Amino acid sequence: MPSFDIVSEVNLVEVRNAIDQTSKEVATRYDFKGSSARLELAEKVVTLFADSEFQIEQVKDILLNKLAKRGLDVRCLDYGKLESVGGNKAKQVITVKEGIETELAKKITRMIKDSKVKVQASIQGDAVRVTGAKRDILQEVIAMMKKEVTDFPLQFNNFRD
Repeated sequence: MPSFDIVSEVNLVEVRNAIDQTSKEVATRYDFKGSSARLELAEKVVTLFADSEFQIEQVKDILLNKLAKRGLDVRCLDYGKLESVGGNKAKQVITVKEGIETELAKKITRMIKDSKVKVQASIQGDAVRVTGAKRDILQEVIAMMKKEVTDFPLQFNNFRD
């Protein structure tokens, strides 16, 4: 039976490259001269440091621009609270989300079942596997998912006949 997987994957190498480019730009920009603006990456967590909340927003803008240029979907980022750190310094933690959470996976399977399309959807770890009788039906499901789920980046892979 034809099947495919609905997943959410992020290329962490591209994320690292975008962060490196952002760090270089922050180090060379005139408006950041003499400031403590910097980025740190640990696993899937990016931490932004700067002298003020305004500078944090500027660094975040540069980072989002670099990520978009590298073809990464910025909807995979989960922004933490902007925190004041001793004196006038500020920091913000940004988490890179990868994989479909259980709640979203249940929502996706419910949408597929409610659509009355003759396919089966099952949760397989951090992915959702969809199987059906014909390829055309599976393509309908892909189109429906692209239209319905707009708040989280989804990829459709492992398409088999």
